[in-house]
Amino acid sequence: MDEKRLVKISKYLAKHLRHQPERLGLILEEGGWVTVDALLAACRRHDFTMSQLELEEVVAKNDKQRFSFDPTGTRIRANQGHSVEVDLQLETAVPPDILYHGTGRPAVASIWKDGISKMSRHHVHLSSDIETAITVGKRHGSPVVFHINALDMNANRFLFYRSTNGVWLTEYIPVSYLLTMTEH
Repeated sequence: MDEKRLVKISKYLAKHLRHQPERLGLILEEGGWVTVDALLAACRRHDFTMSQLELEEVVAKNDKQRFSFDPTGTRIRANQGHSVEVDLQLETAVPPDILYHGTGRPAVASIWKDGISKMSRHHVHLSSDIETAITVGKRHGSPVVFHINALDMNANRFLFYRSTNGVWLTEYIPVSYLLTMTEH
């Protein structure tokens, strides 16, 4: 499949598995799962036909590993980033001492004032490396990376989760846990 088709399918899946499953008539099961058969049928009904092989290729090749199949390969879900109510059944995890949050320059003043909030999503998304945070920040303009004191947050009983694709998640990051900021 060419790159343009891969991106088109990925964006379509993200929209409907993370934000608007009801638009396709899908109901997310516990954990955010939906059967592959139901997804493919719903896509066909809405004139967005894709094959099982294309779906498998998108899951395998998505640069951010946004989607995963269950162990049986019969169900699929978005790994995180939902704006719809869903319990992804993530277990708490001990984060590395420092985590990183990439954003765009326009958000800096607000973050230094109010901390980092989840906005319309279920969690704040963090990475364990600066490079990934820079990539995320580029989606919002000139990239800025906040360095987060996850060690102290964890010690102070803030909960962290790690999604299937390695993204670290938490509910909120108060200003007092922002160590520094770098522009890239």
